[in-house]
Amino acid sequence: MTEAVILKLGGSVITDKSGECAIDHARLHEIAGQLATRRAPALVLIHGAGSCGHPEARRYHINDGLTDENVPGIYHTHAAVSRLNAAVVDALRDAGVEAIGIHPFDMALAQDGRLASFETRHIAEMTEHGIVPVLHGDVVMDRLKGSCIVSGDQLATWLATALASRRVGLATDVAGVLQNGSVIPRIDRSVAETLDVGGSANTDVTGGMRGKIAELLALADAGIESHIFHVSMIGRFLDGAEHGGTTITGRGIP
Repeated sequence: MTEAVILKLGGSVITDKSGECAIDHARLHEIAGQLATRRAPALVLIHGAGSCGHPEARRYHINDGLTDENVPGIYHTHAAVSRLNAAVVDALRDAGVEAIGIHPFDMALAQDGRLASFETRHIAEMTEHGIVPVLHGDVVMDRLKGSCIVSGDQLATWLATALASRRVGLATDVAGVLQNGSVIPRIDRSVAETLDVGGSANTDVTGGMRGKIAELLALADAGIESHIFHVSMIGRFLDGAEHGGTTITGRGIP
């Protein structure tokens, strides 16, 4: 089986997070062009919700659990992220990439906010045939809370483990994890304890950069390094070249 490359596009990269479902179609087509030019042998693409889903999830308090009052929020949140997913898939297909959208709501189950089950064998089979699965952060049913939000970052760690991937990248709107304006080149748990990293300045129910680091440190504990870099460096990441961003690792900094 060909080793999958996991690439996650931050929601702030492809939407204006200060608006409401304001999709950056120009940026999407630019990214799609890069992916069409530098095709990984087996690529799995994930994207965040950005302004398509976070406002709805916040408005309906989806992460607080399901009640009679907020049941409609499941539809509205899922519909918003599905619109963004369709735009991502359309941009990729316009660029010649054989992409198909996959909605976690249809196939995932959570337990207290964490994925408890998520079938991935068909995703592996898709990549073997040159198909690019495109997943996204989504509302899913939760056995304890009724519903919750599963972020694209959580999906990235689940898929990397399930598909035994050793190449995991998160493309963001910043150059990497920043401290005092400078990129931190490598982060392990000892370094993470010293960081003062905030969440997103805009509506984000999944923890912003702090949430990303927490997810990727758990992945590093399983022996899988990951990378956070600026979206302009997607090509360099896919080429295996230096991207100027941050590597999240289970090993100490040499």
